[in-house]
Amino acid sequence: MTRIARPSREDPLVTAASESIGGPVGDHAKPHPWWTPVRVVLAVACVALLLGMVQKTPCVNANWSGGNERYAKMCYSDVPYLYTGRGYAERAFPFDGTAGRYQAMEYPVVIGYFAYGAALLTHAVSGWPDVQERAERPTDQVYAAPGVAQESGRYFMVTAVLLSAFALLTAFFLSGAHPGRPWDAMLFAASPALVLTGLINWDLLAVAMVAGSMWAWARGQPLLTGILIGLGTATKLYPLFLLGALLVICLRNRRLRQFLIATAATVVTWLLANTPAIVLGFDQWKVFWSFNSDRGADLGSLWLVWQQAGHTVTPDLINMVSWAFFVGVCLAVLALGLLSRRTPRIPQLAFLIVTGFLLVNKVYSPQYVLWLLPLAVLARPRWRDILIWQAGEVFYFGSVWLYLGEFTAPGASGEPDRFYWLAIGVRVLAELYLVAVVVRDILQPWRDPMRADGLTDDPMPAPPLRRGA
Repeated sequence: MTRIARPSREDPLVTAASESIGGPVGDHAKPHPWWTPVRVVLAVACVALLLGMVQKTPCVNANWSGGNERYAKMCYSDVPYLYTGRGYAERAFPFDGTAGRYQAMEYPVVIGYFAYGAALLTHAVSGWPDVQERAERPTDQVYAAPGVAQESGRYFMVTAVLLSAFALLTAFFLSGAHPGRPWDAMLFAASPALVLTGLINWDLLAVAMVAGSMWAWARGQPLLTGILIGLGTATKLYPLFLLGALLVICLRNRRLRQFLIATAATVVTWLLANTPAIVLGFDQWKVFWSFNSDRGADLGSLWLVWQQAGHTVTPDLINMVSWAFFVGVCLAVLALGLLSRRTPRIPQLAFLIVTGFLLVNKVYSPQYVLWLLPLAVLARPRWRDILIWQAGEVFYFGSVWLYLGEFTAPGASGEPDRFYWLAIGVRVLAELYLVAVVVRDILQPWRDPMRADGLTDDPMPAPPLRRGA
């Protein structure tokens, strides 16, 4: 029988907090017959998701037309604005090469499919409104058409419910990624980042794929791992980087065949997911790639600080420097993984790789914290360290809306917003703190909560192949 780790006895912060309710769980305490750890985690995740919806209430009540109030109340979301901005109010398919009225969807294909499906569901619950009259209006006047404003709000609600299902799926995967540590998933379920940023965009789709790939690998299924990474890469680019962590572990354990299976499944799945969009509208499909290549320094990035400080920053410079830095990070992680005393854990390496990508990315939107959240939960399952990192993210979350609303430095002053610079710096320092702790755990495995004996290798090793597979 697998021994279940008890946070109230193993995590110092939880142990101290438990004193207010009678202290840590006793040696002879019996598990509840129905409230298993997984069910408790899912229940807490439901509460967090409900709080996330409540947090958006001011914008919902204003039908997402409150102007600067969306920043003052910190309830902004991309979702309702793209309902009209990308043609969903007219049921336009995002990768239809024949529809040229709207800007093409600047996200990978799975988000486009999902957003379109949510739009169809919104039209269904709205009684399938006639879109012909909307199609005859200029695109900037579609929002003013009868019923569209209400549909935009409904579209957000439909999307919120659908995304919540993926958040619960993520919590489920994390609770099963290590059979002896289901309570670690509570770090995701009760995360302030989930409450505040889960409904800003569609990132929870990719987050679920990343958590699912870790769950599948832990169960000895490299094929399913690759399928989930492929779907994640067709949703957001960053899940592809998980293959780097798998490569390090498979090189060290001499299990390259498992890595090749996962990689082949990733490529095939990505191609299958992208083929319909490529066939229907290649120009619309490639917008994601051209948009990200051509954009300059943007929200949340260190590049924006550098540019606002008076330095010349071009897209080509950012592309060259950021990719050079990222390659350097990947090589450093490779060396760390191969040369460390004991085999590191896959989430540790994946967390370092994705963090390296984000730190020098040309845009670092507030919801990108979700990219790191499941990896951080598995890489460093300790409440103190996760909360320190999350505190930096929460501070940035509040600051970015003050910056966009020009509350901390009015645009008329002509001066850069140095408070926003501070927020970016705090966020980066909080991430670097967690990076330092994870690197220390790799070099000194007895400090790793999952390998306290200092002798245990990765509890999620490269899965053995079945004979004949």
